[in-house]
Amino acid sequence: MLELQNISFNVGPRKIIEDISFKFEEKKIYAVLGNNGVGKSTLARIIMGLDGYKGNHGGRIIFNGEDITDYSITERAKLGITMAWQEPVRYEGLGVKEYLTLGKRINLSDAELIEILNLVGLNPFYLHRKVDKTLSGGERKRIELASLIILKPKFAIFDEPDSGIDMMSNIMIERIFKMITSNGGSVLSITHREEIAEIADEAFLICSGRIKSQGDPKIVSEVYKSTCDNCAHINVPVEDMDNEVKL
Repeated sequence: MLELQNISFNVGPRKIIEDISFKFEEKKIYAVLGNNGVGKSTLARIIMGLDGYKGNHGGRIIFNGEDITDYSITERAKLGITMAWQEPVRYEGLGVKEYLTLGKRINLSDAELIEILNLVGLNPFYLHRKVDKTLSGGERKRIELASLIILKPKFAIFDEPDSGIDMMSNIMIERIFKMITSNGGSVLSITHREEIAEIADEAFLICSGRIKSQGDPKIVSEVYKSTCDNCAHINVPVEDMDNEVKL
């Protein structure tokens, strides 16, 4: 499916990601654990090929046998790689229905869209809402999750999928992950919560830009709890790093 080969990423003299290699298999759920600033979101942005990251890292990215290291975000999206953001964007003036159907390029009936909205805990009225500041962060997050269900991605990255929504939504998140894998895709979930990590088939822990532990999610979560709570990181937080990377 997707393979990371010796991925490294620096901002000036600071090593954000250092020599990470990992193979993701089809129809599996993966979780990456770690404290803030250790490189989790940076790794996701490298996989997605965001400007400022694509071509500025060491190592290679292979997707279904194809070297996509130099592919743009658009080219990767066309291959079926997608990402749900920790803080979903707002689209002033764009309706929820337009957003979910990519401006009617995806042919779904209102009944089908309502069924998907129900899956993410939203009522049919949201089809007539705008994706703007009138929505809460949790509502926008749920709408974004609905959009990923519709896209049926081959490799879906979720950056803090529970951010902005209540603890009771763990079951919903697990259901969404399993829907993606049942459609033949794989999931990578970035989290610092054990409950989300333990939804996964396999997990790995990043500490100071390196993989510290990998394997059974419960075991990796225990390593995370026992070693990372009081860990002092040399990494720069992602939001600070973005100010230095020219996008």
